[in-house]
Amino acid sequence: MEHSCRFLSFACILAAFGTPAFAQPTPIPVKVVVVTMFELGADAGDQPGELQYWVERDHLDRVYPMPAAYHAVRMNDRGEMAVLTGQGTASAAATIMAVGLDPRFDFSHAYWIVAGIAGGSPDRVSLGSAAWARWVVDGDLGYEIDAREIPPDWPTGFIPLRKTKPFEQPAAPLPGQVYALNADLAEWAYALTKETPLADTDKLKQVRPNFDGAAAQRPPFVTLGDELSSSTYWHGKLFDAWAAEWTRYFTGGKDEFATTAMEDTGTLQSLQFLSAAGRADWSRILVLRTVSNFDRQPRGLTAPESLARQRVGTYSAYLPSLEAAYGVGHVVVNELLTNWTRYAAAVPAKPKPE
Repeated sequence: MEHSCRFLSFACILAAFGTPAFAQPTPIPVKVVVVTMFELGADAGDQPGELQYWVERDHLDRVYPMPAAYHAVRMNDRGEMAVLTGQGTASAAATIMAVGLDPRFDFSHAYWIVAGIAGGSPDRVSLGSAAWARWVVDGDLGYEIDAREIPPDWPTGFIPLRKTKPFEQPAAPLPGQVYALNADLAEWAYALTKETPLADTDKLKQVRPNFDGAAAQRPPFVTLGDELSSSTYWHGKLFDAWAAEWTRYFTGGKDEFATTAMEDTGTLQSLQFLSAAGRADWSRILVLRTVSNFDRQPRGLTAPESLARQRVGTYSAYLPSLEAAYGVGHVVVNELLTNWTRYAAAVPAKPKPE
C-alpha cells in the first residue's frame, strides 16, 4: 500500500510539472539555398561543375553530411547553403526532399535559387546568356509513338497524357506538369542583374555565326526566359520546335521558351510539397539557367552529328555558362544576404516600370 502511494505521488508530480525533455539543438537558420545539379570531380580545386565556383568563391566551408541525399550540403557563416542534387529529375526530387526535411535546418524564410547550365533555343537566347524563368514545364509526362510510326499529318510523336493526338485542346496539365513561379520575384531578379557583364569569348564569337535564330548572333545577355525540364536529353531543330509548342500549349501561350534542362521539375515538385508542409516558401523560389550550348544543330551538321559533340565539359560555352550562373546568381544572393532583415520579412516586389 505504501509503495503504491509513493508511486502515485511520483506520478502526480510528473503530471504536474511535466516529464523532463532532452534539450533539442536549435535548427540552423538558412537564408539562401543555391541548388546545383552536377559536379565533375571534387567540390573545389579541379575542373569545375555547377557547384565549384560557389564553394570556392563564397567560402562554403561548413560541410554537413547528408546520407539520405545525393551529396553533402555546404554552408558559410552568412546563412548561404549550396546543394548538389545529382542529374535527372528523380535524383533532384529525392535530394531536395531529404534536405528540406532535415531537422538540422530552418528553411522557413529561405530563398531557393536553382543555378545551372542548360541548352538554349537560338530563337530566344545566345551562348553564355542567362535566363530567369517564370514558368517551368515538364517534358517527360506524356504518351510517345516511335517516329517511324507517326501519322503523316502529326507534327510530333509526343502526345499529352489523356489526349489522343498532339496538342489536343483543351490543354489539361496534370499536377507536376507545369510550375508557375513567382513572376514578380523573377522580374525583380532580372531587374537587379540585367546589366551584369557576361564574358564574350573568342570561341563564342567563332561558334555563333554558324547558327540560325533571332538571338543566336547576340553577345551573352541576361533575360527572362522559360524552361522545359526533361530527363531525356533531346537535340535537334525539330525537337526545338516541339519544345516551344509544348511549353506554349501547357501555359496557354504565357511562356517564352528559352532553355532546356533536366532536373528542375523534380526540384520544384519537392519544393511544392515542402511548402505545403510548412518547410519551404513557394513564393521564394528562383530558377536561373545559363546557356552552355544550343539545343539544335548548326548549319552544315545533322542532328546526330551535332549531338555527338554535346558532352558535359566540352560544350562550346561551358565555362562562360558556369561563370554566368555564378556571376548573375551571386548578385541576387549577395543582395538578399546583405539586406536580410528586409528580405526575411517580405519577398521583393515586382519593380515599377521606369
